[in-house]
Amino acid sequence: MSTLATTSPEVTAGTAGIAGIAGTASTVAPADGTPHSTFAGVMRGEWIKLLSLRSTWWTLGVTAALMTLISLAAASSLGAMADDPVMAPALAEMHGAEVISGGFQIAMLTIAVLGALFITGEYSTGMIRSTFAAVPARLPVLAAKGIALVVLTTAVTLIGAVLAYLVTMPALSEYDLVPALDDAATWRVLGGTVYFLVAAALFSLGLGTLLRSTAATVTLALTVLLVLPGLLSFISLDWVETLVSYLPLPASSAFIAASGTSVQGVALSAQEGLVTIALYAVVPLVAGAVSLRRRDA
Repeated sequence: MSTLATTSPEVTAGTAGIAGIAGTASTVAPADGTPHSTFAGVMRGEWIKLLSLRSTWWTLGVTAALMTLISLAAASSLGAMADDPVMAPALAEMHGAEVISGGFQIAMLTIAVLGALFITGEYSTGMIRSTFAAVPARLPVLAAKGIALVVLTTAVTLIGAVLAYLVTMPALSEYDLVPALDDAATWRVLGGTVYFLVAAALFSLGLGTLLRSTAATVTLALTVLLVLPGLLSFISLDWVETLVSYLPLPASSAFIAASGTSVQGVALSAQEGLVTIALYAVVPLVAGAVSLRRRDA
């Protein structure tokens, strides 16, 4: 009697990733005779894992779609702004690149989920033990995951920005808001959008490495990225307003907002915003790296 076994996509992708790592092991063995995987092999394995999961493609598709649709909605509202005497001055100060990147706040949610799943998915299936058996040093695995996320997040953000530009161009043209490619503000807004979404992905990856739970990681990441700025904005205390300024979303406005639009809390300079966002990416990753070395899989 034959036995039918079913294998989840996560396990299949993980097995393929381990095979990719093992398949590119270094031909130079140390004194104990055990071959070590090269970083190229680790990188290849992580790419196989990431691109073999249906959830990755769904997340990327939803991210690009959200960026496009929200930008289209923002562009469609320009007419109402022009007809409103209260909103008309804001329209006059608006930069077209801000409309194109208008969906980044929602896109960061799906990107954060992708960053979390990339590491917590392996813990939930137990495949992480096979990964670390193939790469005992562990840190190359985290580095490879981070690089893969940066490349994929950058690619999908650029695709979303191009689609958003195409669908919003008719409305932007009507109000003379088409962003010029030789305008430094255009590149600051679009580059800042890529920078922020990459940081959100790495932030979730670091949290996932620490917490090892998809639910806990996604909940904490979305709370810090989106929920806290909204909740704390209702508290009119100086120290709370200062705290809000250093949360990721308000801090990103320091360089993404090109029109001088007011933001929550105390406005940071562009340099302070860049450093603040970088810390949200780097600190959890460093903490996660330390956790990988000290905790059992």
